Amino acid sequence: MKPRTTARLYWGLTVLFCLMMLADGVAGLLHEQHGVAAMKQLGYPVYIMDITGAAKILGALALLQNKYRALKEWAYAGFAIDFMGAGASVLFAGMGMAATVPAAVMLAVLLGMYFLWKQYLASRPRQEAAIEPTGTAGIAYAI
Repeated sequence: MKPRTTARLYWGLTVLFCLMMLADGVAGLLHEQHGVAAMKQLGYPVYIMDITGAAKILGALALLQNKYRALKEWAYAGFAIDFMGAGASVLFAGMGMAATVPAAVMLAVLLGMYFLWKQYLASRPRQEAAIEPTGTAGIAYAI
């Protein structure tokens, strides 16, 4: 795949995914009616929506930034855990395999985004920061 195609596909999927996670996070923080019903059906306390809602908003923002790679890696991991937990929760609640499909689809999209991100990074030229002498070592250079 061409680097430009990889970049467009990566950013297109990432923006759509993050918009969905931002919307879901806000709905969780606002205790949207369908979300509350789902939490009760799964047997979770409603305050979990506050925790996951805030985490989804922060995770979406982390995926949209390019400065801190480790933060982005953690966001990918957090979303993967969230989707695997969602799939397991509906199974343990006795809702059947069909109820795991949305979580499985989101996990597949997330994994695709992750691998596209890695390809995107590999196709970009590395930008090394110029190392300036500082501190006492800088004094030795000045002499």
